[in-house]
Amino acid sequence: MSEMVRRILVSVSAVFMVLGTLYGFGVIGERVEESSGGAFAADATLVTPASPAFSVWSLIYLGLFAYVVWQWLPASRASGRADRIWWLAAVSMVLNGAWLLVTQVGWIWVSVAVIAALALTLGTLVARLSEKPAPGLPEWVLVDGVFGIYLGWVSVATIANVTAALVASGVNPPLEQGQYWAVGVLALGAALGVWLAVRLGGRIAVAAAMAWAMCWIAVGRLTATPSSTLVGVAALVAAAVIVAAAVIARLRRPARPMRAIS
Repeated sequence: MSEMVRRILVSVSAVFMVLGTLYGFGVIGERVEESSGGAFAADATLVTPASPAFSVWSLIYLGLFAYVVWQWLPASRASGRADRIWWLAAVSMVLNGAWLLVTQVGWIWVSVAVIAALALTLGTLVARLSEKPAPGLPEWVLVDGVFGIYLGWVSVATIANVTAALVASGVNPPLEQGQYWAVGVLALGAALGVWLAVRLGGRIAVAAAMAWAMCWIAVGRLTATPSSTLVGVAALVAAAVIVAAAVIARLRRPARPMRAIS
């Protein structure tokens, strides 16, 4: 497939993502937190981050749009990494838009499948980036950094999405029992963060995005409803574990000429 065709496909995927984003922000249809019967509202589950956490999407979208522009530039051919990830980047943007669209029609379990596929796609993409360091600062930021943050956020979002689907399906124990289940879910999230740190060589952007989500889960549980000090503290511990694992993995990996920030 020619470079021109690949670039066009990535750009078309970004346009589809924009369409989904317009739905997600309520420009067309309902806002995400109002869709699917309110299953994604900030107070819907014990592991849903507080609303300000979702501002990270602004950074992710800005980064993805910058990536789309970058992949049209001659500089994108310098390292050869663009050729390794272009289709994964395109699929991630299509899945992003698809998730926002399926939530509009209330297909909550379909949204679980879509976001799980998105997390797997991003994990594969970032793993490929780990095979070879970025040759310069622009690629370091626009590729490794952007997709690292994207993967970290979606990793926690996947866990929250599964929990939201279970609660919406009637699996919703009383708060006293539910908070212990929530702590277990956060422990799984921390374990995932540790695994990603080991697997990807301590990519700080991945850990930072996961920790961001965990900290806002803590804020939600400590300052708003449903309130749970236990879950709030557990979320903070999970954030600390994820960051510590990434730092340790990063310090232990072999030195490279250019290290990715992701």
